[in-house]
Amino acid sequence: MTDDSWRTDLRQHREQKDRFLATDPHSPIPPDERDDFDGLDYFDPDPDLRFERELRRYDDPETITIGTSTEGEREYLVWGAFDFDIDGETYSLDAYRSTPDEDRLWVPFRDETNTNETYGAGRYLDLEAADRTADGTWVLDFNYAYNPFCAYSLQYECPLVPMENWLQVRIEAGEKDYEAPAHGEGSHGAHGHGHAD
Repeated sequence: MTDDSWRTDLRQHREQKDRFLATDPHSPIPPDERDDFDGLDYFDPDPDLRFERELRRYDDPETITIGTSTEGEREYLVWGAFDFDIDGETYSLDAYRSTPDEDRLWVPFRDETNTNETYGAGRYLDLEAADRTADGTWVLDFNYAYNPFCAYSLQYECPLVPMENWLQVRIEAGEKDYEAPAHGEGSHGAHGHGHAD
């Protein structure tokens, strides 16, 4: 993929997401905030944070229970791991599946931008079949990192990031923290980060 087409795809993805959040009935943004919503904040696109990597499959994927933002629980299979380098250091993230035959991976992570520029409970990457290259490697592109729905409204239940996926590095890519429009400050702004610590 050329740099130009990658940037175009990323820009279109972000524009579609802004439209969904602003106008779709299923938007997680509370209805009284949508009129004032003028788009999400993102880090600038960084091609160095896009990786094509083999999934290091685990021989016998274990089932783990992940807590949620509302003190619930969900079960996931720890399917494998991705290794990647940032500034000469190697990092690893586990990838999860809900069921063994699902052809998609969920890669949640926390990093050292959390609670400052990005959502305190961490961000997610979803890898679909379309995120595989012709030779079967996966595209792990942090420019597509997104906030769980509970970043926009505490009405949502979101799986928390397992400690294995807490990165000791800044991932300056993808979606930044959502700030509710000023008039909604009382309902969201004061409590947006409390449940993850």
